Amino acid sequence: MSTPSLPESLQKLSSEDLPAISNSGRGHDTVQSSDIDTRTLSNLKGSSSDDLCDAEPTEPFSFTKWIFRRGRYKPIDLDSVATRRSVYDDPKLAKYYWPKPEYENLHRFDVNARWTHREEKALVRKIDWRVMLWTAISFSALNLDRGNLTQANTDNFLPDLGMTTDDYNLGNTVFKVAFLSAELPSQLISKKLGPDVWIPIQIIIWSIITISQFWLSGKSSFLICRALIGFSQGGFIPDLILYLSYFYTKYELPFRLSLFWVSLEICSILASFLAFGVLRLRGFHNLAGWRYLFLVEGLITLVIGITTFFMMPPSPTQTKTWFRPNGWFSEREEVIATTRILRDDPTKGDMHNREGLTPRRILKAVLDYDLWPLYIVGLLFGIPSTPPQQYLTLSLRQLGFDTFETNLLNIPNIVGRIINMMALTFVSELVNERTYMAASETIWLLPFCVALYAMAGRNENSGGSGKQNPWVFFAISTLLLSYPYSHPIQVAWCSRNSGAVASRTVSASVYNMFVQASGIIASNVYRKDDAPLFRRGNMWLMIICIFNLVVVYPGTRMYYIWRNKQRDRVWNGMTEDEKAEYLRTTKDVGNRRLDFRFAY
Repeated sequence: MSTPSLPESLQKLSSEDLPAISNSGRGHDTVQSSDIDTRTLSNLKGSSSDDLCDAEPTEPFSFTKWIFRRGRYKPIDLDSVATRRSVYDDPKLAKYYWPKPEYENLHRFDVNARWTHREEKALVRKIDWRVMLWTAISFSALNLDRGNLTQANTDNFLPDLGMTTDDYNLGNTVFKVAFLSAELPSQLISKKLGPDVWIPIQIIIWSIITISQFWLSGKSSFLICRALIGFSQGGFIPDLILYLSYFYTKYELPFRLSLFWVSLEICSILASFLAFGVLRLRGFHNLAGWRYLFLVEGLITLVIGITTFFMMPPSPTQTKTWFRPNGWFSEREEVIATTRILRDDPTKGDMHNREGLTPRRILKAVLDYDLWPLYIVGLLFGIPSTPPQQYLTLSLRQLGFDTFETNLLNIPNIVGRIINMMALTFVSELVNERTYMAASETIWLLPFCVALYAMAGRNENSGGSGKQNPWVFFAISTLLLSYPYSHPIQVAWCSRNSGAVASRTVSASVYNMFVQASGIIASNVYRKDDAPLFRRGNMWLMIICIFNLVVVYPGTRMYYIWRNKQRDRVWNGMTEDEKAEYLRTTKDVGNRRLDFRFAY
């Protein structure tokens, strides 16, 4: 579909006016004024920025405001200019933020381009359907093969292989350790090959390993497969987030990450229905139903992985290929896609999409202490929900529900989680806040952890046999697992506070490594000697919830407020000439720069 043309006064300059750059970058690669074509600087000096939007809109569009304040909500004039102000509109600053010559989209970058809201909305819609949709499908493939062990447990998986629940815990631990250890190496490979190449390779590798679980014979083969699947899936989530950052601005990405995890939960629902059918094959050729489950889900993922090779273009300006000769975007759309991304975040021009990370950049990103508070959040926030989630199907079977009832009873908590995740996204739009929104998951979990602990205590004090009312347990567990998932908000938060492509690439991996370490801890909270009520385990879940609410989240918020105040004192105390000299000579990059402010 062709996009409407702009009025003549807003037409972009011709390709002859695009900048000719001989050198660029940030920090030690900072360009000098002589490195930028003099005609480019002349165009900048002669162009007016009066028609530009604010870099950060004071009243961004919000679904929540649109629903609840429709009478007072003033819609945007779709034919008005949507181009936002940025450092590129100041000739004194532009040269210090210019993309490097190797940046793959540089030939479509035009600081003088203007476009309307109508054009931008049409472009973002096209990106959603062409890029985001299939990326979400490939993301769902992760959960299909990562979560099938829970479904296999409903079909006597552990007894068939002669294993106990402690062996099951060990398998989850091995998976998490392998997943964690592969995070950073996977990101390094992805940054060198490009996520559009590495992501489908990952999917194909783990789908083959999933299929091989059809031939599991005991504890050893089970642990080997868990390790291989974990290692092949490590880094996959940061890879996808890095890929999406090539297409979306920082205002658009958080909501779409929430949709990502919604797609993951929808996949879990479909997987439960699939398991409901496939597990009925138990006895076919004298084989267990869980063997066919691994085979079928692995084949589905293999098809997704092969298809992904053809569905993920490297960048907005690289969608043309032999099987897609016309590409997805027109030249005009490529200019808008590139320029709006760099206006939103100039650091995205620091590296091209096939550029590997140097050891120096990796070390600098790992030692970035300003991201450590978010790493601590990643380590602790998921522990209270993980043991009840991992043990739900086992507990329901022990309480008397059969295989097929258990798979169906696993669906309501997934539906609840989807609803609450979307509600959390809506509220976060309304208040434009991160810390309190991220803490809402823990606020939700705490009373239900208390309920599980109290229910186990009441049973023991009354001389009970360790059995619980199955429907009461189901109700409490379902409500607990319907929590508003805050991980998408925290992933975007970590990306936002990294401030540069190199540090963003590494920090996403390090953050996810802490999340996987959280899974290792959580996989060992429920122990065999504490079964079947897990009173001791639920006590620890309560303690961690309280610690997160009292120390972790408030401490993270206060730290970033304090750091911003430190930067303000230094930056605001400098004259304009001192600021210009700093930008010209600084070797600081990303969030180390004095003009960077942390989100909280």
